[in-house]
Amino acid sequence: MEELLKFAPRPTGAGEMFQLLRDGRPRTRAELATVTGQARSTIAARIDSLLTLGLVTPSGEATSTGGRPPSTFAFNPAARVVLAVDLGATHARLAVTDLASTVLAEHEEPLAIADGPERVLARVAELGTGLLDKAGAAQRDLAGVGVGLPGPVDHANGRPTNPPIMPGWDGADVPGTLRRALGTDVLVDNDVNLMALGEHRTAWRDATDLVFVKIATGIGAGIIMDGNLRRGANGGAGDLGHIRVPGAGEVPCRCGNVGCLEAVASGQAVANALRAAGAPVTSSADVVALVRAGDLEAGHAVRQAGRDIGAVLAATVSLLNPSVVVVGGILADAGENLLAGIREVVYQRSLPLATQHLRIATAHTRAEAGVLGASAMAVDAVLSAPAVEALVS
Repeated sequence: MEELLKFAPRPTGAGEMFQLLRDGRPRTRAELATVTGQARSTIAARIDSLLTLGLVTPSGEATSTGGRPPSTFAFNPAARVVLAVDLGATHARLAVTDLASTVLAEHEEPLAIADGPERVLARVAELGTGLLDKAGAAQRDLAGVGVGLPGPVDHANGRPTNPPIMPGWDGADVPGTLRRALGTDVLVDNDVNLMALGEHRTAWRDATDLVFVKIATGIGAGIIMDGNLRRGANGGAGDLGHIRVPGAGEVPCRCGNVGCLEAVASGQAVANALRAAGAPVTSSADVVALVRAGDLEAGHAVRQAGRDIGAVLAATVSLLNPSVVVVGGILADAGENLLAGIREVVYQRSLPLATQHLRIATAHTRAEAGVLGASAMAVDAVLSAPAVEALVS
């Protein structure tokens, strides 16, 4: 009961009261009345409304203190489903999840983002409809869609903004296109933001300050501060890949500048350097395969990439003071070679106060970080206090 009394401010509507139940713990009407300070008749009416919507469900009885045991109620994640979409430079990964972001059905296939929005989004809609069937859900059960794109996104309207690796996508109405195809609200964000959200919700809930770094075809970061995703003023926060690396020289970057971190330390940059030296590699996956096979040159190249990433991350650690830096993306599969290079420079260049409790680790969620984050984004919107209040009304 003491834990319940910590909630503040006290909820006034059914939508706000529902937020108390989202942790999944069963509660009685009396407990909810104590927390909210509202009459039991009011609580009973709101519970009835949430039961009608299917968002809560009876969950048994509490221990009796004399007389008939009181009924308990809990969040029902099976009430609806959401579609989560993670689009990368060369892949599409989709999942249908319940309202607790538990994956019910998923699919992955090669899909080039450079094919343009018309072709890619049509395929996403087709795959999403098929996954609903696979999960045993009807179109009416779809509460929302979350989409991650591999480029800058104006989160306010869900449109890509001058994305470097997404020709033809600038200003594309991604939410509108998918809304017309799937018949529900669509939220869109940068893929790394959603990876940060997915990793945080899944593996690091107690870490209120976290930076997620994706190292793949490009390099980017998602920032969790005070437990919330931080996008910046226009959605551009976390663009590590286009910070100049000290000593990188005039290596050209696809953004038009030179010496960018992405141009010298991304998976593709490492692959290009190894291929120039005679190694049979063309992609990040080839680099990872060489490292795992024990190739010394590939191992040294990945460790140097880690040092270059660490040089930029050291400034980020000093500025934001996260408790956790999570490294994801395909190059993270190269293992300790990459992490050793990052740790070497971050711990050397950042002040002791910023690093004394800092953890630098690979992602727990691996390839599913993006869809789990896309699901969490959609669920948060669907189950927000105003959204639930609107459904009750």
